Amino acid sequence: MPTIRIRMTGSRDDADTLLSTLHGIDGIEHIEEIDDQTAIMRDDSSSSDLIDDNGGELFLIEVLAADSLHADAVRAVTEVEASLLGAVVEFVDEF
Repeated sequence: MPTIRIRMTGSRDDADTLLSTLHGIDGIEHIEEIDDQTAIMRDDSSSSDLIDDNGGELFLIEVLAADSLHADAVRAVTEVEASLLGAVVEFVDEF
């Protein structure tokens, strides 16, 4: 069962929209937003509650697909949805 790990930078609404969209794909076994703040600490001010001009939050999303065909669909849908939302996504091997 393929696991797709998505790092998304955007707003809370963007993340919720992406999660809802991913739930609509057939062949998805499980979708989970990872809420481990230690895993997403970055070197810039966004992780230490300092003022910056970025404004985006980092969201970690893990998706379990039924097979590689559905995993490819998750990647394609994620890229299209992120583009429509103006968010940034990255597919990673581990968080």
